[in-house]
Amino acid sequence: MSDADMGGFSRVALEQVPATASEPAHARFHGSISIDLPPNRPQVQRTGYAAWRNKDRGPTLFGKSLWSVDPYLFLALRVKSDGRKYFVNVQTESVVYTDIHQHRLYAQRPGEWETVIFDWSNFVRTNYGQVVEPQNEMMKQKVRTIGIGLTDRVPGPFNLSIAGIWATNRRGDADSHSGVNKSAKNDQLN
Repeated sequence: MSDADMGGFSRVALEQVPATASEPAHARFHGSISIDLPPNRPQVQRTGYAAWRNKDRGPTLFGKSLWSVDPYLFLALRVKSDGRKYFVNVQTESVVYTDIHQHRLYAQRPGEWETVIFDWSNFVRTNYGQVVEPQNEMMKQKVRTIGIGLTDRVPGPFNLSIAGIWATNRRGDADSHSGVNKSAKNDQLN
């Protein structure tokens, strides 16, 4: 999704990239941000964003299919960033359907693969990009979607590769992780 959904000119793509000898299999989130306003839509006052999230999981015999990350302390992402200001977005089955918990994706080594660890308790509850008060604890036992957004409004190309997203109890994944974690101790969020 991008501001193009409401007449803006940003372009976005999310594509699967197969593994090579030098790169792991990954998703590539890329495109170009434009802050130009659509001339024929005066109600559109702001553009310059792009994002993606997983689709809602299908229903089961017992109701909605959600992830529970309650037993885990951290969210981990294996990424190769271009250094722009991305946000990780987590949507839960909360009272307010449009609430999203956000955390800035602080990549330390643009252009290189790295694992970034997020403490679940440091996500901030927002609604339509605005911080919401009171800051209720995230419903970690009812996660609907996880995604990444770019809202820096800096015109030009962007490129973020994601080789894995998982919940973990090991902060050390950030230092020792060389590929997508597939151990039984962690849950892949596919």
